[in-house]
Formats: sequence, C-alpha cells, structure tokens
Amino acid sequence: MTAKTADGPELMPETQELATAPNFAAVSTILPSGRIQTQMIWVDAEDGKLVLNTETHRAKAVNVERDPTITVLIRDEKDPYRYAEVRGHVAETITGERARAHIDELAEKYTGGPYPPENIKSERVMLMIVPERQTFVDQTKGVAD
Repeated sequence: MTAKTADGPELMPETQELATAPNFAAVSTILPSGRIQTQMIWVDAEDGKLVLNTETHRAKAVNVERDPTITVLIRDEKDPYRYAEVRGHVAETITGERARAHIDELAEKYTGGPYPPENIKSERVMLMIVPERQTFVDQTKGVAD
C-alpha cells in the first residue's frame, strides 16, 4: 500500500502513530487575505484528535479563531517517505494550566526537557483538530498517485 485515504472524524492508526512520535508537522491556516500560511511545529494526538500547541497572539491561533479550517501534514522524521495529511477544523481550544502543562509534555517529547518559561510571550493554547479527510502515504513501498 502506497496511499490510504479516509473521510470522517476518526484518526487513522497511521496518523495517530505519526502524531504521537517526535515528528514535525507542517500546519496550514488561512490568513485574513485568503492566502495560506504554513509553519512547522510540534504535534500530538489526544482523545481521537490532533493537538497543536501555540500562543494566543500567534497568527495560526488568530487565523483559526476566525476560520477553523486547517491542514496538518505530519512527516515521519525517521523515514521522510512516510507522511500523513489531515484536512479538518479546529473544534475546540484549551487554554490555562492544561495548555501550559501540554507544552511541557511536547517539549519533553521533542527536546528531552521542559519548555522554557521565558519563551512564552502570551498565553498557551491547545488547538484540538477534528479530521475531515486524511491521507497516509508510504512511498517506501512505491510511488503514491
């Protein structure tokens, strides 16, 4: 299998696997101008949703507050020919102590230590993403169409 696609709100097992490992995600949101903005950030999965953690003042947080449409592409850092694309929407945001604790969990996963508090400029916010369409690609088994 080189590609597998699914519609609906359930995370595919392959997407869950990539999101919970220390893999980076390219996150695309829609700017007020209608143009697309993409940034590389840490990713996680929780309760069947993809989870991103950012700050309330950052463009991606402001963008999804206005338009919850989002695309997340998670690349397997051990094998860049494996990746999952998730098109969906931000269904919920979480701030406060839970979001602050979550960034420490992500920092531990990606760097082996806590998130430096001096790096926080506003308030942490978790973006809970419900998939609408997912595609998992494994090009180690051939080229995906």
